[in-house]
Amino acid sequence: MKTVASYVRVIGFILIAFLLLEFTTEAGAMATLNEYPVIWAVFLLLVLFAISVEIIVTALKSILFRSLDEAAQAKYLAAEAEEKEKRYAGLKKWYQKMLGSKPIAQEEEIILDHNYDGIKELDNSLPPWWVYLFYVTIVFAAVYLIRFEVFKDYTQAEEYEAAVAEAQLEIEEYKRNNPDIINAANVELLTEGSDLAAGKAIFAANCVACHKADGGGGIGPNLTDEYWILGGGIKNIFTTLMEGGRAGKGMISWKDDLSPLEMAQVGSYVLSFQGTTPSEPKAAEGELWVDPDAAPTEADSVMEAAAEVVDSTATTIDEPEE
Repeated sequence: MKTVASYVRVIGFILIAFLLLEFTTEAGAMATLNEYPVIWAVFLLLVLFAISVEIIVTALKSILFRSLDEAAQAKYLAAEAEEKEKRYAGLKKWYQKMLGSKPIAQEEEIILDHNYDGIKELDNSLPPWWVYLFYVTIVFAAVYLIRFEVFKDYTQAEEYEAAVAEAQLEIEEYKRNNPDIINAANVELLTEGSDLAAGKAIFAANCVACHKADGGGGIGPNLTDEYWILGGGIKNIFTTLMEGGRAGKGMISWKDDLSPLEMAQVGSYVLSFQGTTPSEPKAAEGELWVDPDAAPTEADSVMEAAAEVVDSTATTIDEPEE
């Protein structure tokens, strides 16, 4: 591998192999090499194969060259030099054309009648690539003006909102495909029927013995009322499932038996008991829990307004001065 062409062939082969492995393997949202580590072995074997082929071809050329006599070697080297001279001739010609400069032998034709202590100035034209790029910017500006100022295609605010919505969808998709990233800080209430059904199955298998099938409570507390020992809401319930309840008498930790997604599912199912009426409800335990992030209700607004009302019948009695 002593030539640029050899490196180009190897890199091209590696790229093609990577794309074939990536697009012919079902890997979901993750890259194939990340989801199936065994593919790394296949990929590395292909890379070694490409490098080996180049080394073998180079070795064979060297052996054949040494088997020639001096005249044949000289003829071969001359042919190779001629081929190298002609290689990329079209590209080199195009490059010189895009520079728009005169060859050194023709610079006398464009020397200006200026002389700065022996330094002469050439009247070179602007490079064609620069001129073409300038024309492209003019066309772009015209299209942009017509699209956004005349036809009012969309505003920056609309573009931002669309980008945020798209990013949110990607985040949700990533969370679905990577359930183990869920923790107490980012867990959210799951409302999909499939998640609630999975939570119900987990609850039936692990929680019924203490909380009963309808959530009314037995050994464990009632899950249908608004009173919670360790706080309500999906984040607090998830934390309780993860770390367990009160030391010595609370619920055990489930983090070794359930995945983060499963704990989020069963926690969301537990919250579906809120407002239901169990057959034998256990007395409320803990404290009344109010979601700090919940929007204020109409009753709360009325009470706050009433608290601010000043009694217009109240009179102020000034004490006599002594």
